[in-house]
Amino acid sequence: MHLIRVGGSALNQTPLDWDGNRDRIIAAIRAARDVGVSVLCLPELCITGYGCEDAFQSPGVQRLAIDVLGEIVPHTAGMVVALGLPVRFESGLYDAAAVVADGRIAGIACKQNLAGDGIHYEPRWFRPWHRGRRGTLSLGGRDVPIGDLRFDCGGVRIGFEICEDAWVADRPGAMLTARGIDLILNPSASHFAFGKDEIRRRFVVDGSRAFASAYVYANLVGNEAGRAVYDGGVMVAAAGRMLASGRRFSFADHALTTAVVDLDGLRLAQARLAVEPVPDAIEGDRIAVPFTPPAVPGHAGAEGHDARDAWERGEHFKEEEFARAVSLGLFDYMRKSRSRGFVVSASGGADSSAVACLVAIAVRLAVAELSPPAAAARLGLPSPAGAAAARSLVGTALTCVYQSTANSGAVTRHAAQSLAAALGAVFHEFDVEPLVRGYETIVAGAVGRPLTWQQDDVALQNIQARARSPGVWMLANITGALLVSTSNRSEAAVGYATMDGDTSGGIAPIAGIDKAYLRRWLRWLERTGPEGVGPIPALAAVNVQAPTAELRPAAQGQTDEADLMPYDVLDAIERAAIRDKQTPLEAWHRLRREFPGHDSRQLAVWTQRFFTLWSRNQWKRERYAPSFHLDDQNLDPKTWCRFPILSGGFARELAELRAAVASES
Repeated sequence: MHLIRVGGSALNQTPLDWDGNRDRIIAAIRAARDVGVSVLCLPELCITGYGCEDAFQSPGVQRLAIDVLGEIVPHTAGMVVALGLPVRFESGLYDAAAVVADGRIAGIACKQNLAGDGIHYEPRWFRPWHRGRRGTLSLGGRDVPIGDLRFDCGGVRIGFEICEDAWVADRPGAMLTARGIDLILNPSASHFAFGKDEIRRRFVVDGSRAFASAYVYANLVGNEAGRAVYDGGVMVAAAGRMLASGRRFSFADHALTTAVVDLDGLRLAQARLAVEPVPDAIEGDRIAVPFTPPAVPGHAGAEGHDARDAWERGEHFKEEEFARAVSLGLFDYMRKSRSRGFVVSASGGADSSAVACLVAIAVRLAVAELSPPAAAARLGLPSPAGAAAARSLVGTALTCVYQSTANSGAVTRHAAQSLAAALGAVFHEFDVEPLVRGYETIVAGAVGRPLTWQQDDVALQNIQARARSPGVWMLANITGALLVSTSNRSEAAVGYATMDGDTSGGIAPIAGIDKAYLRRWLRWLERTGPEGVGPIPALAAVNVQAPTAELRPAAQGQTDEADLMPYDVLDAIERAAIRDKQTPLEAWHRLRREFPGHDSRQLAVWTQRFFTLWSRNQWKRERYAPSFHLDDQNLDPKTWCRFPILSGGFARELAELRAAVASES
C-alpha cells in the first residue's frame, strides 16, 4: 500500500495584488505542510488573479508574475505545489500551472481548452495549448520544460486538466490515463452560478473513475475582481469516490482540503482499464522530478473529510446559495474597494430590504466563521465587543436611509425603520419633499406652465427618485461608505428604474436576480433564514405589501405590476426573449401555454410591452453599477448579455405578433 496525502486550497485572491496574493499562497502552502500534504493544487492564475482582464497583455504583468513565482518557490520545500500564472512562450501567452517541487521549478503545464462563453473572455488574452506540443522556456537562468507534460515526482505521476479542460467532451484526462497518471490536478477559477457545484462534483468524481486516478480540484473563493463570486468547494476524489469536499463560500483567505490516497489501489484500477498505453519514447512528455513524498502513518487506506455545511443537503438549497453568494460578494467588494460600510436608500419595499438584509447576513456569517475581531479587521472597521458583537458590527457597516416625499406612506416608513432596527443598522430619515418642490418650481418656470400628473407623469415620478440620490451619496462620501443600488433584474429588463435615482450606487448586488424569486426569498428569510443566521421576522412588514415605487399620489394606488405586468409573466417573457432568443410571436405562444389563466390578447399586450421596453432601455443597462453573476439569465451587458443601444425595436417582429393576434379574433 503506497499512501500519500494530497490537497487543494481555495484562495481569496485579488487581481494584481502581488504581495497579498503571494502571502496568501505561502500561508496556504504552510497550512498544507503542517498536516503532511505531499502534493498541493492551488487555483488557476492564483499568482496574478484570474480577473486581470486586458492587464494580462502587459509585459510588466507577465514579468511580475514570474518574479512572484520565484519568491514563492523557496517555500515549497518537501512538497509538490501547482501554482497558476500567465506564461509567455514564443509568440503567445498561455494560462499555465507551474509545478514546483521541493524548492525547484520542474516545469510548466498549459491549458488546452479556453473558456470563451458566458462571462469568460480567455481567448482575448490567451492561446490554447495544442495537445502534444512541448517546448523549453528560460526561467531564472535555467531551461524549464513547458507544454503538454506529465510529471513523475518521486514515483507519483501527475498530470493536469486546467479548469475548462474538464468541461469539454474530449478531456485531456483520457490521454493522461493512457500515459499512466496517478493524480490529476485541476487548478480552476470557476465562478458561482445556481446549481453549478453539482456539475463540478460530477466531473471530479466521474473523471477520477474514468481515468482511474486521484483527482484534486482547487477553486478560487470570494469576490475576486468585482462581478464574479467564486464559491471555493475544493474536492478530492479517487477511482470514482469522493474522498473530501471543502466548504463553500468561506470568508477565510484560504481553505485547505486534503485526503489520503492509495497509489497502489489506483494502479490496480488502471491495469484493468482497456486503454492503449503511450510509450515514453514516442511521447517524450515525462518530466522526472527528484522528490520523496513524506510517509502517511496510521492509515489503512484512502480517507478524507466532507467539510460541506448541512445547508448543502437541505431543502432550501437555492435560497441558501443566493444568501451566501451575494453576502460574500458584498463583503469582499466592501473590503477590496476600501470602503467603510454600506449605505442603502431604504424604501421599505422588497428590493432595498433584500439588500440591507444581505449586508447584515454578510457580517453575521463572517463573524461566525472568523470571530468578531477578525471579521472587523478584514473590513477595516473597529473591533466590536460584548455578546452582541455581530449586531454591533452590522451597525458599523450598514446605514439605512428612508427618504420621504409627499407620496410616501406610513406603511413603508414603518417597514424600513423596523427592519433597520431588527438588523441593528443605523437609521436616518431624510425629508426630500422640499427638494422635489424646488425642482418642480424651477422647471415649471422654465417651461412656462405648472406641472401636472396628467401631462408630466413620468417626469414627476422621476424627480422624486433623483432627489433622493444626492443626500445618500453625500452621506456615503462623508462616512467613506459605499452606496448600494437596489434595482433588480426584472426592472433592468424593462428599464423600470430612474437613472441617477434608484440606480445610483457603486454596486448593484441584486441586479442579477428576478423580482418574483426575490419576493419568494424574502418570505423564506422572514420565516426560516440561512443556517447559522436564522429568520428575520421584521420582514413581515415588507412582505405583506404589493411592490410599489410609491411615486404617484396615494389615491392612484400605484403598484409595479399595474405599471408593467405581473412579475411572473414579465420574468417568463424575459427568459423566452433574452435567454432563449425567441421572437415576440414565439414568446407569446409559450406564454399561452404557461399562463392559461390569462387572456391571450392580454398576454400579447404584455409581450409587446416587454420587447418595446427592452429595446428602448439598453442604455440604462449599460449604465448600471456592477452586478453579481448568479445564473445564465444575467442581463449585464459588460459580461453576459450584449444588445445594441440603438436598434429597430423589434418593429417587424411585433407586427408579426399583432397580425397573429388579429387573425384569432
